Amino acid sequence: MLYFDNAATTPVRPEVLDAMMPYLTRWFGNASSHHTVGEAAAEALADARRRVARVLGLRAGDVVFTSGGTEADNLAVKGIAIAAQQQRDARHFVTTPIEHEAILESGDYLARVHGFDVTHVPVDGFGRVSADAVADALRDDTALVSIGYANNEVGTVQDAAAIAVVTRARGIPLHLDAVQAAGWLPLSAAELGFDAISIAGHKIGAPKGTGVLGVRGRIPVEPLLHGGGQERGRRSGTEDVAGAVALATALDLAESERVEAAARVSSRRDAFVARVLAAVPSAALTGDPVHRLPGTASFTFAGTSGEAVLLELERRGVVSSSGSACAAGSDEPSHVLVAMGIPPEVAQTAVRFTFSHELRQPLDAVADAVSASVAAVRSGG
Repeated sequence: MLYFDNAATTPVRPEVLDAMMPYLTRWFGNASSHHTVGEAAAEALADARRRVARVLGLRAGDVVFTSGGTEADNLAVKGIAIAAQQQRDARHFVTTPIEHEAILESGDYLARVHGFDVTHVPVDGFGRVSADAVADALRDDTALVSIGYANNEVGTVQDAAAIAVVTRARGIPLHLDAVQAAGWLPLSAAELGFDAISIAGHKIGAPKGTGVLGVRGRIPVEPLLHGGGQERGRRSGTEDVAGAVALATALDLAESERVEAAARVSSRRDAFVARVLAAVPSAALTGDPVHRLPGTASFTFAGTSGEAVLLELERRGVVSSSGSACAAGSDEPSHVLVAMGIPPEVAQTAVRFTFSHELRQPLDAVADAVSASVAAVRSGG
């Protein structure tokens, strides 16, 4: 079986399992406990925090460990926006219509419960949002701008640094959802200019249930979870020390491989895309053909059913997806593709292939399987 759904989740890396195992067994203590076992856990947690901060270009105290990307996004959007509302009566949130549901539904919550206005800045046919359009959407009462650094369905990469220039000029915090970007793109605050950034461990070889929100210390954040005041009061609850160690280890490994892996996988992805487009007349690449994640190739196959193509692919030993795993089972067309101007009936034919850092072989046989699968669906099997 060939697995090409790494945007949904990745296997836990052996090095990550080895690193976290002592904190599930021998040094299992509560990091808030003042005894030998607890202090060993606290030391490991502090080291993990420093390692994550180093990759993000932030201070260790800026790192908040979470249960995953969804919680990190919720804490960023709700926490920063509500704090801004409390401090300066800011009631405006800016994002785009192609974001992950964790961002979009958090925006809906702000509007429904806290009276926010939400602006969805439109994207072009490739899924790109311009910095000028973001600038035009800003108001004096804008609390936060939240943008997906790289889209989870089509892989389009935004010009985060350019967007940061316009938000910083207005003194408005910028949050980047970097869940898909981690391991493929630079994550440094100095290079990108963000004020907050979200990462999910299970996209980079750590276990599910691990995540990070990096948020500059000067940015007020209203916590979602109240209790013992862990994570400098921004996320109460007994810390998952093993999970933090796992995420820090996975992030270190991904960052050390990033430049080489991005170049190698991009080359194989481009050859795969070219072969699919040549072999399947109705195939269309979705997302930006240039500004895209190295490991993402997404298509529509007009006149088919995306789910039927996926079943045919799996019969041929290829596992992929129709888009975001968070929307699996939905009959609705992808909100990302529709926002990009793709007709709903075509959007429902989407198939996404997402590759790992380890990809080294040519993908010719996979492209041939795509062609055969589309042909089988068109012929009725």
